[in-house]
Amino acid sequence: MDALFIHEMNEFDHRSVNKGKMHACGHDGHTTMLLGAARYLSEVKSFNGTIHFIFQPAEEGGAGAKAMMEDGLFEKFACDAVYGLHNMPGIEAGQIGVRAGPVMAGRDEFKITFRGTGGHGSMPHKGTDATIAAAQFIVASQTLVSREINPLETGVVSVGHINGGDAGSLNIIPAEVHLGGRIRSFKPEVRDLLERRIDEMAKSTAAVFNCEADVHYRRGYPPTVNWTEQAEISLLAAKEAVGEENVIPNMQPLSGSEDFSFMLEKVPGCYVFIGNGMTGPDEFVHAPRYDFNDEITARGVAYWTEIVRAELP
Repeated sequence: MDALFIHEMNEFDHRSVNKGKMHACGHDGHTTMLLGAARYLSEVKSFNGTIHFIFQPAEEGGAGAKAMMEDGLFEKFACDAVYGLHNMPGIEAGQIGVRAGPVMAGRDEFKITFRGTGGHGSMPHKGTDATIAAAQFIVASQTLVSREINPLETGVVSVGHINGGDAGSLNIIPAEVHLGGRIRSFKPEVRDLLERRIDEMAKSTAAVFNCEADVHYRRGYPPTVNWTEQAEISLLAAKEAVGEENVIPNMQPLSGSEDFSFMLEKVPGCYVFIGNGMTGPDEFVHAPRYDFNDEITARGVAYWTEIVRAELP
C-alpha cells in the first residue's frame, strides 16, 4: 500500500521484487517497531489503561490517515493522545529528534493550463504564445516566497511538471501548455496567501501575453503540528529509551509532509524522528538506494514502550 514508484538500485537480497516499485521510506520498518512494542507490552502488561496500535495505510499521497478520520477511528477507538514516529537518514542511527509546534509542512498542489492561439514558429506575431506565458509564470512564482512572505516564515513553491507542444514539431508554437507543482507551508496565513496568489499570478500573467489560464488548486496534507504537552512527554520518553545524549530537542522542522497531521487535528499528540544513520548524498528517504537500518528497530520499540509508561503509569 505504501510502495513508491522508484526503480530500486540496491543489490541485496531483500530488495523489491516488483520492478519500478520500492519500499523507499521505511514504513515496513516502522510497522516492525510497533509490532515489537505491541508484543512486549502484551507480555509484560506493565501499564494501566488501554493502548490502541494504529497502522496507518497509504501515507504516500493516499491520505490514509484522513480516510481513517473520516471512517471514525477515534470514535470507534477513543484516544486521549496519539503518537507517531518516522525514520530519518542524515541523523545518527538511533538518535531521536523531538519538536513542539510545527514539525512538518502542509502540502498543496496546483495544475495550470495556459491557453493561447498557437502558431508557426516563423510567424509568432500572428498568434499568442502560451509557452511564454507559462515560462514567465514559473519565474514569477518564485517571488511569492522571496517577496511576499516574511523572511522569517517558510514557504516553498516548486514547479515539477511542464508539458507543451510535440518533439516532432519544433516549428509549431503550441496553443496549450500544462504545468503543475506543489506548495509547502507551515502557517495557515502563509498557506492562504500562496493559494490566492498562485491563482492571481497565473491569470494576470496569461493576460499580459493575451492568453488565458485555467487554475486548479487542491489542498492536500495540513501541517504536522505537535502539541506542547505531548512533545514534552515524547522528549522524556526518548531520553529514557536512548539516553539524553542521543536526543535532539527542538529539532529543525522539515518541509516534507505527513498525513499523520490529520490525526493531530483531532487528538493531542506528537510526531518524532528516529535517525536511520549518516548516509551518502543520494541516500535519503524516497531515494533508489535507501535502506531501512534494522539496527534502530530495538530503539524504536524502546521509545514506544517508554511512551506507554509515561502516559499509562
